[in-house]
Amino acid sequence: MQRTDGRGSGGHDVEGLLDELYATPPPAFVSRREELAAEAKADGRVEDARRIHAARRPTLAAWAANLLLRSQPAASQRFLELGRALREAYRTLDADGIKELSNQRSSIVSALSRQAAALAREAGHRLLDAAQQDVASTLRAVLADQDAADRWAAGRLESALTPPANFPSSTAVTADAPPKPVRAPTARSSRTGAKDEVAERHRQRQNQLAQARKAAATADQQFRRQCAEQADADASLQQTCDRHDQARQQVTAVKEQSRKAREELQRAEHEQQEAEERRQGAADAVTRAERAAQKAAQEVERLAGPGSHPDP
Repeated sequence: MQRTDGRGSGGHDVEGLLDELYATPPPAFVSRREELAAEAKADGRVEDARRIHAARRPTLAAWAANLLLRSQPAASQRFLELGRALREAYRTLDADGIKELSNQRSSIVSALSRQAAALAREAGHRLLDAAQQDVASTLRAVLADQDAADRWAAGRLESALTPPANFPSSTAVTADAPPKPVRAPTARSSRTGAKDEVAERHRQRQNQLAQARKAAATADQQFRRQCAEQADADASLQQTCDRHDQARQQVTAVKEQSRKAREELQRAEHEQQEAEERRQGAADAVTRAERAAQKAAQEVERLAGPGSHPDP
């Protein structure tokens, strides 16, 4: 779905802000919305503020569907193309063709629903069974209805979508869509002409069936390949995270050892300083004692001089 230019005054892209808002997990949606609206209003962008404030918080399932679209743009585009092919094929295909394509559709919807749940879980929000079913319902609606496809492609779903009740499924294959009006036979009509028309319609239906089968098979193969690549990327990311955690633990341990070593060094330096002070105090005391002893000896010598000895 194409969007009009959403740039407000000052070059602000309100469309980009709304995209960011609908990528925000539902629990943080309202606070982020008010923050963006307040910023727009403070900048004088009154219309932008009104549009932002009018945004409604999506359900968890709708947010997961939006997240899937933004996180997997290539797979989402192929899914939209498959929907167009299926809608075109369902207008003319026979029951066997509808059943085959519906089985492929169910497989792809199931895989995409699981991927949406995985993306939501990685973002910190686990989808319960009801929410996962709503995601699957939304994806089936995208395949069945052009309006639903356009709404999902905009990336701003507020609630889950419901597929139309009259869209054929593998468990309830309906008859072909009402045939195109056929002109009433005239006198010039012939049995051969009628047979040729039936044959041509059958050929067209077979061509459409082949094209739809090819589109579905291609989309399924590409999606499965992308899922495998995503799984490899997830595994690589997990390994990187594990190594990061180990390195962080080692750094923490080294920091703790360094802290203890610094504390031990500080204690040792303090004790050394105290010991040096005690040694200096003791040396000063020895010096004082030595001086006192020298003075005492000098006094003794003075008192014991020649004039101080008694006569023999």
